[in-house]
Amino acid sequence: MKKALGYILLALVVASCSNPSDIFVLKGKFKNFNQGELYVYSLAGRGSIDTVRLAEGKFTYDILLEDTALLSVVFPNFSEIPVVAIPGAQLSMQGDASHLREVTVTGTTDNDELTTFRLKVADKTPPEAAKDAAEFIKEHPASPACLYVLNRYFLVKNDADYNKADELLKLMAKSAPADLGLQKLQKQVAELKKSSQEKTLPAFTVTSTAGTRVSNSDLNGDLNVVTLWATWSHESRAVQRDLFKLKKDFGQRLKLLSICLDADREECRKTAKTDSMTWSVVCDGKMWQSPVVSLLGFSAVPDNIVIDRNGKILSRRLSMVDLRKEIEDKLKKK
Repeated sequence: MKKALGYILLALVVASCSNPSDIFVLKGKFKNFNQGELYVYSLAGRGSIDTVRLAEGKFTYDILLEDTALLSVVFPNFSEIPVVAIPGAQLSMQGDASHLREVTVTGTTDNDELTTFRLKVADKTPPEAAKDAAEFIKEHPASPACLYVLNRYFLVKNDADYNKADELLKLMAKSAPADLGLQKLQKQVAELKKSSQEKTLPAFTVTSTAGTRVSNSDLNGDLNVVTLWATWSHESRAVQRDLFKLKKDFGQRLKLLSICLDADREECRKTAKTDSMTWSVVCDGKMWQSPVVSLLGFSAVPDNIVIDRNGKILSRRLSMVDLRKEIEDKLKKK
């Protein structure tokens, strides 16, 4: 399974001379978490999700890497710990599972700095944390950790600040003028700024995998959700399963449209059927070059837009937990 967040690129300092130069190793040790499973996926959007088994409070994860990658370790409660990874590096993750915000990741300068930042903002209010996040990026514009910080505190949130993200991206791009990933992200943020300023869902007409025409005017429920997913993204498929349960609860009051990023339309159709996606599913096979994906400003898998009956955009890029809460809160009030 793969996860798409197609713009995060990074670098690390090689840590262990004993490691082959193409193997990345992460060792973890936790209190109050004796046995279970963790998931590791690539925030860069091109890697696979791996299941890591934890026994006696410990785990070892190693992976062959051709290039640098930003990884996220996901716990059973959906908490995530970011890890900057490069072939040949060896890191240590330690903490108490009952206080995951205090987990440390050490072994390289980038991870040490990112850990220090996470601990600093752990108990701060969102505005205070965003202020510190901006300072972190200004102080370390060339650090690969900046892309995680930018995404976490300015993009993937209900009240995303695209203007601030654009400002900080300019600093980051200036420090790495040849970075194509940053250039792509700048274009995506520009699209997000535009749609955010318009405050309404752009007009579109697409064809579903069932061969029917679907447009923005079909999103006329009390609440409407457009999601971006992919057959290879475990998390995005989990979102669809969650939406299936919510659809059963709220019926026609909740209208859904799921846009698949796959290149293989038949694989999309089969997976949608397997996952009981009974609403409209769209897949044009053009992946990130899909006109509707660009028009709606999607830049991650999973991604989502929540819209009211009149087409007004209420929120974007909510986490699975926040998306569920948003739907339940809005529809239970009526």
